[in-house]
Amino acid sequence: MAYELIAGPNAAQLTGRHMGQMDIAAPKTILVVDDDAALRNSLEFSLGIEGYDVRAYASGSALLAEADFPESGCMIIDQRLPDIQGLKLIDVLRERAIMLPAILVTTHPTSALRRHAAEANVPIVEKPFLTEMLFQRISAAFK
Repeated sequence: MAYELIAGPNAAQLTGRHMGQMDIAAPKTILVVDDDAALRNSLEFSLGIEGYDVRAYASGSALLAEADFPESGCMIIDQRLPDIQGLKLIDVLRERAIMLPAILVTTHPTSALRRHAAEANVPIVEKPFLTEMLFQRISAAFK
């Protein structure tokens, strides 16, 4: 899969449109959980250019082992992680009183997944996703 809209030749143009929306004084933290190293690195790069403080994790277990969760921020979590499904990971985090807003990324979500995500108040962005949709979801998470 190619994610050119995030880390391709147009990345500077795409990210430049969003810089005006950032609060430069305080970086906002985004936790990215995805087992796809290329996507994880792409998101880390693109969101870093936007001024976000990005922490990237290759698995749900790696995120669950985190001892220092930010007080505010948001999470971008892949549904199909090798060790735990994304929505289950969000449930476990919420049981631990980690209430950061989450965005679920997946390909071809089923109606059952859409229902569960809606019940959990977790928006879904489909892979390969358009940069605009992801940035809209991130902006909404920080409101």
